[in-house]
Amino acid sequence: MLFLSLAVITALILINALYVAAEFAAVSVRRSRVQSQADDGSQLAARLLPIINDPRQLDTYVAACQIGITLSSLIVGAFAQARLAPTLVPVFERFGSMQQVAAQSTSAVVILVVLTIVQMVFGELVPKSLALQTPTRVALLTVIPMQWSLRLLAWFIRVLNGSGAVLLRILGVPETSHRHVHSAAELEYLVAESGKGGLLKPDEQLRLRHALQLSDRSVRDLMIPRTRIVALDVAASLDEIVQAATEHPYTRYPVYDESIDHVIGVVHVREIAQVVDGVFPIEGLRGIMRPVLVLPDTLRADQLLVHFKAQRRTMAVLADEFGGTAGLITVDDVLEELIGDLADEFRPADQRPERLPGGRVRLPGDMLVEDATPWVRTRWTPHARTVGGLVTATLGRLPSAGESLEVEGVPVEVEAVDRRMVRSVVVTPQGREGADG
Repeated sequence: MLFLSLAVITALILINALYVAAEFAAVSVRRSRVQSQADDGSQLAARLLPIINDPRQLDTYVAACQIGITLSSLIVGAFAQARLAPTLVPVFERFGSMQQVAAQSTSAVVILVVLTIVQMVFGELVPKSLALQTPTRVALLTVIPMQWSLRLLAWFIRVLNGSGAVLLRILGVPETSHRHVHSAAELEYLVAESGKGGLLKPDEQLRLRHALQLSDRSVRDLMIPRTRIVALDVAASLDEIVQAATEHPYTRYPVYDESIDHVIGVVHVREIAQVVDGVFPIEGLRGIMRPVLVLPDTLRADQLLVHFKAQRRTMAVLADEFGGTAGLITVDDVLEELIGDLADEFRPADQRPERLPGGRVRLPGDMLVEDATPWVRTRWTPHARTVGGLVTATLGRLPSAGESLEVEGVPVEVEAVDRRMVRSVVVTPQGREGADG
C-alpha cells in the first residue's frame, strides 16, 4: 500500500514537471528553429509551430500549463496527507513518545516539508532548467501531451481566461500575450551577457551593439572631424587640384571659399580628370563643382541615411550650432559603423583595437569611450566622447607620447600624439595584469 502511494505521488510530481517544462519551453523557444525543423519534415515541429506563431494560441497553451501545475500540486499535497500521514502517526507515537494529536500534527508538518522540497526540486527547478537550456527539444517532446491537456481542459481554460480578462478590464490593465518580444535595450543587454559568457568576441559584440544603437547614434560620433577633412580651395590652380587628388585616396572633395567653414560645393575626381583631359574647359573649381549637402551635426545616423536616400547623395558637410564646419560624413562612415572598416587598396585601413602580448590592448585615440568597454573590461565615465579626449580630460592638459596615467583604475599609456591629438593609447584591461594575451 505504501509503495502504491509513493508511486502515485511520484507520478503527480512528474506531471507537474511536465507542465512546468512545457510552459517555460513554449515561451523560450525560437520560432525560426521550430520553423526549420517543420520544413525538414518534423511532425512535432509542425504541431508546435501554429501555437507559438499565434499569441492567442500561445496564451491558451500557457494557461493549460498553469492549470496543470496548480491541479497536480493540490492533488499531490492532499493525497500525500491522506495516505502518508496515517502511516507516520504510529511511528511518532512509538519512537517519539507523542500523544496522538501531537503525532498527527508532526506527521503533517514532516510530510509538508519533505513534499515541498521534493516538489520544488523535481517538479519545478529541474524541469525549468532543462526547458531554458534546451527549449526546442523540450517544447517538441511536450507538445503532444499538452495538446491532450488542451482538449481535456478546454472548457476550464475558457472560463479562467475569460474571468481574468474581465478582471483586467475592470482594473484598467491592458491584456498582454506571451509573444517573446525584446526592446532594443533588452537586446543590447542580451548581447552584453553573451559577451561576458564568452559566446561573442569583443568585435562581434561591438558590431551588434552598433546595429542596435544606430537610431541613437549621433552623426558627430561617426563623422570625420574638421581637422582631418581634405578639402580644396576654390581658387586653387589646376596643378594644385591634381596634386591633392593624387595624394589622397578619395573620390569626392569639399570645395571651400577662403575658409573650411565656408564650404560651397563638392567635386568628384571624375570631373577633375575630364578637365585634365580637356573635356571641360579650365574654369577652376567653380565650373565643375556640384552643390554640397549641408546638414546639422545634431542628426542621428538613421536620419542621415534618410537624407542621403531622398537627395541621392553619399556625402554631407556637418554644420555646428555656430554655422561653422564641424566635420564631414559619408555613407561609408555609417556602413563602417555596422560592418567594420571598408578600406581598399588605395585607402589604408582605419586604426582598430589590437590585442598585444601580455594582455594589453592598443586603442585608437578617436575610438568612442562607450565602444572601449569590451576591450578595457569596465565602463568608463564619458567625460569626453573619445578615448583620446578622455585621456586629455583626465590629465587636465595636452598629453605627450610616452606618458602613463590611470583612467578610473585602468592603466593607460599614451603611445602616439599627432598635432595635439592622441592617436593611440595602450591600456591594461582590468583583471589582465601579467596575463599572457
